[in-house]
Formats: sequence, C-alpha cells, structure tokens
Amino acid sequence: MHGDALKDLFPGFREETVHTEGAEIFCRVGGDGPPLLLLHGFPQSHVMWHTIAPRLARDFTVVAADLRGYGASSAPPGDSGHEAYSKRTMAGDMIAVMAHLGFARFAIAGHDRGGRVAYRMAFDHPEKLTRIAVLDILTTYDYWQRIDWKRALRVYHWMFLAQPHPLPERLIACDARNYLEHTLANWTKKGTLDAFGEAALDHYRAFFIEPARIHALCEDYRAGATVDMDQDTADRERGNKISLPLLALYGETGFAGGARTPGDVWRDWATDVREAAVDAGHFLVEENPDGTYDALHPFLMEDLA
Repeated sequence: MHGDALKDLFPGFREETVHTEGAEIFCRVGGDGPPLLLLHGFPQSHVMWHTIAPRLARDFTVVAADLRGYGASSAPPGDSGHEAYSKRTMAGDMIAVMAHLGFARFAIAGHDRGGRVAYRMAFDHPEKLTRIAVLDILTTYDYWQRIDWKRALRVYHWMFLAQPHPLPERLIACDARNYLEHTLANWTKKGTLDAFGEAALDHYRAFFIEPARIHALCEDYRAGATVDMDQDTADRERGNKISLPLLALYGETGFAGGARTPGDVWRDWATDVREAAVDAGHFLVEENPDGTYDALHPFLMEDLA
C-alpha cells in the first residue's frame, strides 16, 4: 500500500510540498490561529500527530511535517560528514517550510528526533520561535553522556543505526517491516502495537521499507553520533541556554526518565522549563492522546492568554 492508497488521517487539512535546500518537505496544514509546527520522530512520520492535530487546529494553524528522509518527504543521499541529516540542516528545512507558508515566528512541538530538530532550532534560531515542547527526549549530549550498560541495552538502536554504511541498512532491509513493528511495539508501555491504528501503521510501513529511506534513517543516527553531538557539546561548553519557554513532556515509561526528571535535565539547557508526565511509553501521542493533549495544549495557549 502506498501513495494514494493510504488513508487520509487529516481530514480538512491541505497538503503542501516545499522545496528547501537539498530536500522536498511534505506537510499537512490545517486550522486557524497562531502557527504551530509539529515534528515526528523515528521510526514514524507526521501521521503520529493525527490523534490530536484536529483538536490543536481549533486554536492554531497546525503544520505537521515529515522530516527529510521520512514519510513523504524526499530522502537525499547521505554525505561523509553526515551534515545532510544533522539536526541543524533539518531545522533549516523547517524554517524554510514555515517561511514558505508565511510564518516568520511559530511555536514548535517535536517528538523524538523531531524534538532534537526543535531544540537545535531554539539554539540556532531563537528569533523564529515563540515556545518549544520536546516530547520524551533529553538532549543528544545527555544521552551519549549517560549511556551505561543498562541504557545501552535499552537504546541499542543509537549504536546500531550509527554504524558505518551499509551494515545497518542491509540488516534492516532483510526484514524491514518486522524491524519497524518490533521497534514500535517494544517502545510502548504495553509492549504491543495496540496503540497504533492500522491506517497509521500502513503509513509507517509504506515508507520504512524503501531502501533510500532506510539509508536516510541511518544517516539521521550517524549525524546524532557525530555532528549533532559536536554541536550540543559546543553549546554546553559555551554555557548557551535556550531562553524560550520549554515544556519537557514525557511518557512515564518512556526514554527520558531516570534518576533526575527530564525537567531537571532540561534546566541545564534552558532557563524557563516546565515538565509533565503522561501515562504512556515513548509514543505518548498515540498511546495516550488525551493525556498528551491535556498537558501540551495549556502550555501552547499561554501565548494566547
């Protein structure tokens, strides 16, 4: 199932494809009000937001975009320095998308890899943002610094996907659908695919099995282990902090928890941090859409008060 055969999970939203420097970015746009950019993570697409996007569109002009290499966006080849899939490059894509749509400033909410794009944008282009929500992540710097044997077993994909081309690409391509479904199920609180509607799974399966996209996903993680880590380290060493309001929203059994709460960790990186936990695993938007919306919406509405 692919292309037009996939079910439209965003009724009333229009489709846009925006040409950026080096990529074509697909997004869906709906609603009315201040602009809100929604970004997904691995191994998903903008479709992950379909559970709450219509509700957010009552108060915001919602732009749900596919990161380069994911979903219906283009998947340019990687490069030796992994710059093509750095979060700085991906952030540049999204600034171009929002400018094309007529938005000079906007709020942003990003899950997983999309959260990394969001906070990189907050460091590099704070003038473009009004506020930022990061869903179930810590910074790339903190993840690499905190990996011990227990965390390494849980986030093995960070090491696996970052291995040199073409090892992970070839291994995933042997049974891409099973790898996708194992990942999705294993990262939920229940350990099953129950949280994901069949129509959403069809979207995820359709792009994940394509060789060019498998390569793009690996390049995303290779960037995470190299250029993204370098950029985070530079900000940390300089004492740079995000001054925008930041919400650290996370699943109670997701990846962001630990001895310190996500909010505690994010206070090392930002000056105005709120935090909220949702009864869910990593995929909180689909596992618990009501809880996610109830935590995210009031934070976003503060600008409208």
